[in-house]
Amino acid sequence: MYTARIVVLIIALGAGGLAAYLASGASDKPAAPQQPVAQLKTVDVLVAKNEIQLGQVAKPEDMEWQTWPAAAASGSFITRRDRPDAVKQIAGSIARSPFVAGEPIREQKLVKAEGSGYMAAILPEGMRAVSTEISAESGAGGFILPNDRVDVVLTRKEKNLARPGAPDIVVAQVIFSNVRVLAIDQAPKEKEGQNTLVGRTATLELKPEQIPTLAAARQAGTLSLALRSIADAKGSESTSSEQSQPAGVNLEVIRYGVANRVTVKK
Repeated sequence: MYTARIVVLIIALGAGGLAAYLASGASDKPAAPQQPVAQLKTVDVLVAKNEIQLGQVAKPEDMEWQTWPAAAASGSFITRRDRPDAVKQIAGSIARSPFVAGEPIREQKLVKAEGSGYMAAILPEGMRAVSTEISAESGAGGFILPNDRVDVVLTRKEKNLARPGAPDIVVAQVIFSNVRVLAIDQAPKEKEGQNTLVGRTATLELKPEQIPTLAAARQAGTLSLALRSIADAKGSESTSSEQSQPAGVNLEVIRYGVANRVTVKK
């Protein structure tokens, strides 16, 4: 029994020595080189630090540089590498469209006023801002807000030439369609938390050749604004019914409370 214990002890000591030798030999070997980690290319992009509302003047404190992946940076973004003084250059510009916090600053949404008023700054090139009187009834109950799209309807009375002495005929005609509303009274944007805006005047965005038609229509009868849905607002540009229907004009004639559609030849 005593001899067996000695044999077991010798074997254990030998195994421990062998393990120590192998461990020391492994530690002397050089460590395997690690593969280099690919670095993601980044670029500093100028973004809105705070929300910039429509018509608001952009200030230096409203903008900041933010690190973006170079692959995700659009060519329209402003980078510190290309324009290190962009904050000073852009400060004082007017926002033609709102910016949310963190949105990259793009000069297509900004305009330099250079002493002009807000309306002249945001008005697209070649367009005109023309105001016309409205009421709660003619302005869709006050639910028309700036930047909405509307149809302009002229309602007027005409003599009943076929029946002398009979009541006048009431005629309604769409003179412009899909027109952008620039402002209601002097409010160029929706007030925070307010979904209706009742005013006395609406400023419309028109082409120069449409201005005489609107001026004549104001003298001929009553103008009303018909609000278009957002889906319809993406349709065709504003047109005059006189230009879009050269052969004749479809009118809605109301006689004794009964509506009938007729075509008047030009």
